[in-house]
Amino acid sequence: MKKKKRSTMAVITLALSLVVSACGSDNSSSEGGKVKISFIHWNSEAAVWNELISEFETENPNIDVTMQTFPSEQYQTTAQAKLMDGSVGDVFASFPGAQFESILKAGLYTDLTGEAFVDNYKPDLIESGAKDGKQYALPYNLIYNVPVYNAGLFEQYGLTPPTDWEGFLALCEKLKSEGIIPIAFPGADIGPGQFMNPMMMNNAPDEEIFDKLESGEAKLTDEWWVKTLAQFKELNDKGYFQEGALGTNTDGAIALMAQQKAAMIATGSYSMSAILAGNPELDLNLLAPITVPADEATYEGIHTTTFMLGINSKSKHPEEAKKFLEFLSTAEAAGKVANETEQDVPVKDIEYTSPALTAISDWSTKNTRFQPRYLITNIEIQKAVTSSIQEVMSGITPEKAAENAQAIVDQQLNL
Repeated sequence: MKKKKRSTMAVITLALSLVVSACGSDNSSSEGGKVKISFIHWNSEAAVWNELISEFETENPNIDVTMQTFPSEQYQTTAQAKLMDGSVGDVFASFPGAQFESILKAGLYTDLTGEAFVDNYKPDLIESGAKDGKQYALPYNLIYNVPVYNAGLFEQYGLTPPTDWEGFLALCEKLKSEGIIPIAFPGADIGPGQFMNPMMMNNAPDEEIFDKLESGEAKLTDEWWVKTLAQFKELNDKGYFQEGALGTNTDGAIALMAQQKAAMIATGSYSMSAILAGNPELDLNLLAPITVPADEATYEGIHTTTFMLGINSKSKHPEEAKKFLEFLSTAEAAGKVANETEQDVPVKDIEYTSPALTAISDWSTKNTRFQPRYLITNIEIQKAVTSSIQEVMSGITPEKAAENAQAIVDQQLNL
């Protein structure tokens, strides 16, 4: 009888040790009396995040935060799968539009409605993280998806941001004649998805255009998108992008800007910090190509509220995750991120000290529209739209590229 009892106790002890071992391998585990939570995102500015995590852990000695960052393109396609079992991403960032909708549909957001720290944000700038009157995510970046330009080079050659398409072409021609690449275009990754927004904003001023595309009321073979593709082709055929643009990644395009080999980069305000890291002496600003006559232009540029912070509904430590998000939502923490990454944060009462942010402060008064690409909720349709840009740059006619993309849209809509 005694032997049987010892055997039973051994089994229990082994089982307990296996449980402890399993917990020890869990990124959201408790170790040595501390709760360990995971923070995943795609922002490459690791230094400022490490600094904030250190501050948070000092204030909350019972919580450890582990951070993982991923390239933005990879993050868009893999983040949801990482969140599914709750072992990763107690606090996580998401993109607005298709990714937000997909994660929401999967039930992976914790409802933040009514949390006191939500009131720290400017209400009109967190709508991209809300649905049906509930707040699921808090956008932490306010960015402008329009080209960054080298204001020093513009001044050297007597150039100013143009107000119409002919002016934009003339600007590019002048830069090219001076031996400068007019537009650094990261065609291998984010270029098509970023530059499409200002290129189409006045060709299709209807902000519901992609809603209509996904409902079958509008088509990519309509004049608004064919014209946009034709203008991409014009820029490419005239040599206003760098040679091999479709094979250039973001880092390569940023290097062209930092070395002053290119006067503009077809990305957005979020690229300013990386450019300045490569050349702190540059004077940078923003401009948007106006693809219509000046008197027909509705919008001056594009804005996006992105890097939307949320709490994983599968988290094993939701209270600790909430405490970390509350910390990030303070003006002090948000201000540090804004000034060190050269990116605006839609938290109230931030004091901006960054010269780059000061230089673009007037963009908050411009008539900008929310990034159209993020309003495409079907990821396959989104890919079809951006792929049509790559097709025209590789030699396919705008009409044929639009037809190819529309065929994918029809397939997705089962038409």
